[in-house]
Amino acid sequence: MCLPPTGPHGGPIFDGGRGGSAGAPFQMSRPTVRKLAPYVPGKTIEEVQRDLGLKRIIKLASNENPLGSSPKAMAALRHIDRLHLYLDDTYPELKEKIASPYGLHSENVVLGHGSNELVNIACETLLEAGDEAIMAVPSFSLYRLAASLQGARVVEVPLRGGVHDLPAMLEAITPRTKLVFICDPNNPTGTAIAPADWRAFVARVPENVTLLVDQAYREYMGANTVDAVDMVRERPNTIVLRTMSKIYGLASLRFGYGFADAETTGWLNRVRLPFNISRPAALGAAGALDDEEFVMQSIGANLAGKAFVCNEFERLGLHVYPTEANFYAVEVPATATRAYTDLLHRGIIVRSGDALAMPGRLRITVGSPEENGALIDAFEELLPAWRTAA
Repeated sequence: MCLPPTGPHGGPIFDGGRGGSAGAPFQMSRPTVRKLAPYVPGKTIEEVQRDLGLKRIIKLASNENPLGSSPKAMAALRHIDRLHLYLDDTYPELKEKIASPYGLHSENVVLGHGSNELVNIACETLLEAGDEAIMAVPSFSLYRLAASLQGARVVEVPLRGGVHDLPAMLEAITPRTKLVFICDPNNPTGTAIAPADWRAFVARVPENVTLLVDQAYREYMGANTVDAVDMVRERPNTIVLRTMSKIYGLASLRFGYGFADAETTGWLNRVRLPFNISRPAALGAAGALDDEEFVMQSIGANLAGKAFVCNEFERLGLHVYPTEANFYAVEVPATATRAYTDLLHRGIIVRSGDALAMPGRLRITVGSPEENGALIDAFEELLPAWRTAA
């Protein structure tokens, strides 16, 4: 059943005086849109302060960098000028800077308003009604949303042990399959695909199927993992996505980028909206790309934080999937919604697995040492009640 939209708190929104009945906007909206559940982001610090009256809030919900933003990016942003002008829409020098470490060129790069926009662009470019898009579940929810909007049939393949079940995804491919999404490391589990499994999978994906690999957290991944950009050189019809939102700490700037063969980026750029990258975003990204010191600091802090929380959860008897990201998925002995709510009332924002197709777990960002310590203290306080309720 399709329902008219509601306001942000579940109440009715202004309906043009129709008394709450489904009127012209509802009837004129596409049936596909009416079936979509709206994306619900993690709560902000300001929301929790306003709703619960708490002063000290720890946000571990959105996989942000606890060290903040790249200092070189921030320095570049201090030199913004000519904001009244439409400047370069193609950014060839910035694309070359992104591409050259991989032996690629500017024509192999497409830029997006965050990597989320590039997911939408890929679906708009490749999918139409009757096509199929294969993805894991649970995985990043935007894949389903973007594919569904194009009228494609979404084929979801359950994870196996928290990891993409690549043999099952291969079995799901049909003559109608146009696009396969792989999130590596996977969001919300943090798990990565082993190199041998990657090789076996890619060798069997038909050439006429586009493989989209989302590596938003690539910089956090360890040595025994795959850099999917290597596939761009070896396999046409491969798109690899990255972002400045995570390790570089530029989530608010909205800058993502994708790698592909030149023909594919040409098609993607036909769909991309003009001037989708703001001048501040481009300047910040260029500065961040030079900030190797900040990247290394962020990797070191993340490794130390992961080691601490994983050891503590093992001590508490709680399972955590092996993670190659800056977040982890921990099992809780209560419903995910209850655990999330209890932590929220203690001023700690996490993500409930119930909202991420991952019941019985929470997705939690690796925070600062103080934040990680406060989280473990809260778990120790809450675990007895959770276990009793279970």
